[in-house]
Amino acid sequence: MTSRLEQRTNKTVTPGTHWPLGATLVDGGVNFAVCSEHADAISVELFDDPVGPPTDVIPLENRTRHVRHARVHGIGPGQLYALRATGPFDPAHGLRFNEHKLLIDPYARALTGRFRNDDCLLLAYDPRAEGRDLTIDTRDSSPVVPRCIVVDDAFDWQGDSPPQVPLEELVIYEVHVRGFTRHPSSGVRHPGTFLGFADKIPYLKRLGINAVELLPVHAYHVEELLLSRGLTNYWGYNTVAFFAPEPTYGTGRAPGCEVAEFKTLVRELHRAGIEVILDVVYNHTAEGNELGPTMSLRGLDNPTSYVLCGPPHEPGRHYMNHTGCGNSLNLTHPAVIRLVMDSLRYWTEVAHVDGFRFDLASVLGREPGGFQKAASFFDAVSQDPTLARVKLIAEPWDLGTYQVGNFPVDWSEWNGRYRDTVRRFGKGDPDQVRELGWRLTGSADLYGDDGRSAFNSVNFVTCHDGFTLHDLVSYDAKHNEANLEDNRDGANDNHSWNSGAEGPTDDEGVLALRRRRAKSFVAILFSSLGTPMLLGGDELLRTQRGNNNAYCQDNDISWFDWSDVERNGDMVDFVRRAIAFNRRHSILHRRKFPTGRDESGDRIPDISWFGPDLDRPAWENPIRNLCYMLDGAEAPSPLGRYLLFFILNGDSYLQHVRVPPAPEGLRWHRIADTSLPAGEDFMLPGEEVLLEPDDHYLANPMSVVILIAR
Repeated sequence: MTSRLEQRTNKTVTPGTHWPLGATLVDGGVNFAVCSEHADAISVELFDDPVGPPTDVIPLENRTRHVRHARVHGIGPGQLYALRATGPFDPAHGLRFNEHKLLIDPYARALTGRFRNDDCLLLAYDPRAEGRDLTIDTRDSSPVVPRCIVVDDAFDWQGDSPPQVPLEELVIYEVHVRGFTRHPSSGVRHPGTFLGFADKIPYLKRLGINAVELLPVHAYHVEELLLSRGLTNYWGYNTVAFFAPEPTYGTGRAPGCEVAEFKTLVRELHRAGIEVILDVVYNHTAEGNELGPTMSLRGLDNPTSYVLCGPPHEPGRHYMNHTGCGNSLNLTHPAVIRLVMDSLRYWTEVAHVDGFRFDLASVLGREPGGFQKAASFFDAVSQDPTLARVKLIAEPWDLGTYQVGNFPVDWSEWNGRYRDTVRRFGKGDPDQVRELGWRLTGSADLYGDDGRSAFNSVNFVTCHDGFTLHDLVSYDAKHNEANLEDNRDGANDNHSWNSGAEGPTDDEGVLALRRRRAKSFVAILFSSLGTPMLLGGDELLRTQRGNNNAYCQDNDISWFDWSDVERNGDMVDFVRRAIAFNRRHSILHRRKFPTGRDESGDRIPDISWFGPDLDRPAWENPIRNLCYMLDGAEAPSPLGRYLLFFILNGDSYLQHVRVPPAPEGLRWHRIADTSLPAGEDFMLPGEEVLLEPDDHYLANPMSVVILIAR
């Protein structure tokens, strides 16, 4: 039988080079280079039509180490292509080559669309065979596989330069590209796209954030199981290509247009002083477990690409699943490390992004002996001069390990302990103040001994995964019925409280308490030392109707309803003022941790802790309130010397709080009180309200008060 990899072309083909990997424009043509340690042969197929047959089949006959390569003359930008590979089909030993399966290039810069779900993508492995495999599937998968697109990296950056916001000044806004503008109320020209997002940059600038953290923009796959339920993989944590933007986030006006449109978004965000951080998924791919589809890496070099389970020192049939998504990328192998490092450099150098948030980042540090701070991947990152200038943020957990505080010195981390402690305190749980003290001051217990600062702690109360801020104060329990999994999915322990009624209500008392608690969470977030991260839409009090796992909801459960800007304008204004407060006060931006966070209650130069009577905080008692004072003497400020005094009342009772005497020449003023009406809840600079008398303050239940002595 004729092999699908036999040459069929009239084009001039020369040896080319083994570097760089992927499809690279060169003088007079395109250089193709593909890495595979175990393949017998690899070919490139060229296409004129994304749904038509190949016009050319070109074997990559030249080999340098494990890289096959060739230069094809007479083709250029916009050329469609894909790969095939042949080699042993022996799944019991990790080998899954099948020349009948069309594969996308792991280095593809753009795709013509998404994979269609079809069982021709499978390799005919029967899980009941117990070590025996069925005859290899000979159906051609090309009808359901998108084509790769040769991309010209040239772009008119118009003098773009990164904002280079210092970590201590960063205010992150986590947001989904599509959901930000997909709702009809957005009023943008291209809803749900990179360009639609760009139309809302003035809103982001007015809000005051200076970094967006975009949920995955890499091309991803939507599983048949979701589609059969009328759902989709909305969040995008199912990557198929680490270099290609998601095609559906483009306008579709030309194949691959999403590449230039993404760069346009980055350029315009930079012009507004806003950095771009990408949420990236390098821990697994969309190929899933041994029953999953063959799309790219599995068909090119399965035992190199994934962590496989088999006899000692041998790959096997099954996949190690540290991610809960079917497979784990093999970040101990140099070829896989190179793939990920090349991807990171591409997005930094070619697409100008400013940082990365690594999904399930503990997987990236898993070595044979478990999680290691000095894992091969972390070492590679730390030595890379390109990545030395970008922000690296870990989601420091995976399916089986929780590594908050354990990442290398050049990494920041999502601080899950901050989230949980602030949530517990904000719902009135006792015994939280000792832990809360650490979290408010940058979590020195987690980051203070390894060269990091308070700002390596990314503080957040809510994120895409879980309740929105509105729902955190409106629901006791998750309500994920729309996901069609009988409400079994999503976290059960959310540290939430509905404030007196579950979900929608007309009870004015409940609604007022919810608003107060929401504002208190915001006030705590932007008063804490560390890097604050706001979930996009929380400033609008966006609701997901109690759904705490909206990964599959590409609809108005997840989308921004822009009419909420007017409906909840008081909350938008409060958040804007809280962000401005954070950015205005350098006392909150010191890289060093506050000195002397001992538990003696003694006054110290830059921070003092108090109970309600100016006594030592009852760290050991089940109290629900905490007061502290920051001294701005060492923080440069147009105000000169000033003090900030914070009252955090997590109790359901009014609290009489004594206020420390102000130093000579200073008077206490109220900046914020989350229990007060809109317009009075967070005062603008120069409008702070003088305290008279100034020796005490009555803090309402579940409120936050901020005073300034100036």
